[in-house]
Amino acid sequence: MSYFRRQVSPIDPKTPIDYKNIELLKKFMTERGKILPRRITGLTCKQQRDLTKAIKRARILAMLPFVNKEG
Repeated sequence: MSYFRRQVSPIDPKTPIDYKNIELLKKFMTERGKILPRRITGLTCKQQRDLTKAIKRARILAMLPFVNKEG
């Protein structure tokens, strides 16, 4: 009999995901600048949505590159 093990989120659920926290955002991106999917990051649904919004906002403000060609 197998039991479902709850996966713990890699960041604290109470920690706000902000577009100004570039080091945190880079942890959830590939070397090429793509956003990692939720099954790899281990975030909750709400955290993944907030992360995606923060990364896209940081890209528009030129804090993060859209594509990293050096990769």
